[in-house]
Amino acid sequence: MSTYIDSLNWRYATKKFDATKKVSQEDLDALLEATTLSASSFGLQPYQILVVENAEIRSKLRPAAWDQSQITDASHLIVLANQNSFGAELVEEYVDNVSETRGIPAEGLKGYADFMKSKLVPLSEDAKAVWTAKQTYIALGNLLSAAAINKIDACPMEGFDAEQFNDILGLTEKGLNTSVLVAVGYRSEEDETQHYKKVRKSKENLITHI
Repeated sequence: MSTYIDSLNWRYATKKFDATKKVSQEDLDALLEATTLSASSFGLQPYQILVVENAEIRSKLRPAAWDQSQITDASHLIVLANQNSFGAELVEEYVDNVSETRGIPAEGLKGYADFMKSKLVPLSEDAKAVWTAKQTYIALGNLLSAAAINKIDACPMEGFDAEQFNDILGLTEKGLNTSVLVAVGYRSEEDETQHYKKVRKSKENLITHI
């Protein structure tokens, strides 16, 4: 646990990346696997993970993200895009996956499937979008922690125009919405923020034992 805490103390939201340094394919695959293994409500994972490497596309995205240099200078830009909406098919696809993966007859999962549908399908469209977006933030946490443990720098980013991102990445027609971004790579020696002391609320002010 001490190594994990040390890694969390080491990480920070990197403001300036070294554009000459790239995350290896092996390390990138590990980060993506950690993200894939993230918890989600009912295990449904109602989002997609996009890895944007194309320099031309990233140059188009940068103005839509307040011209932040991380968009183009980081080794990779990861976009977590939530589903705008869904129907019973979200549950049905998951149940089919469970049946195949665990060797369980689909009929034996019908009760659980019906329960999930009863809780999720009747939600309003706005509530569905909020719920799916929340799931991306669970994945975000895993991604940031996995990066820190492997001494890969990362910067979670909410400063962007989602509509422009959706248009450039062709997400709208896929029923997806840009929820949050993560730039990953290696910090530049010129990034002064890496030397700042980490500021967090004290445990006394943040944690309540009941």
